[in-house]
Amino acid sequence: MINDNNITNKEFSNGKPPRLSETENTELILPNDTNLLGNLLGGKLMHWIDLVGAMAASRHSNSIVATAALDSLDFRHPIRQGEVVILKAKLSWVGNTSMEVIVRAYAENYFNGNTVLTNEAFLTYVALDNNGRPKKVPPLLPETEQEQKDFAEGEVRRKKRLLERQK
Repeated sequence: MINDNNITNKEFSNGKPPRLSETENTELILPNDTNLLGNLLGGKLMHWIDLVGAMAASRHSNSIVATAALDSLDFRHPIRQGEVVILKAKLSWVGNTSMEVIVRAYAENYFNGNTVLTNEAFLTYVALDNNGRPKKVPPLLPETEQEQKDFAEGEVRRKKRLLERQK
């Protein structure tokens, strides 16, 4: 998504809204991307999800990021050869050095025009400085009710992740 408003990072010194880091990617599903049933390989989709999620996190933090966690990845509907997968990534929660990104994948059928939500993933990325050490990131400034809800749910997921690591 290209921002035509010429917004600079200096304008958001107190944080950034999720819209500034939204990222979208589109891929055509070719035979090499599929299994013997003609469905997109799960690993290929996971790769694309990680890439688009990392791009959104990098946009927010203005830095290189490392994938720290994948909380969930739901496979709801197969994506078939010849369809287009649309990946949409948006920050949902931000901590001190880490960011949670929601990535949703949609399958678009060229022939009938139908678009179906096929996958949803919650990934956590850590911003890194030039030495590969965690770096502080700008706060997230949710603008809509849904973004505020996503932020609160992201905090719950973070606490759950931390509890799991302690076990």
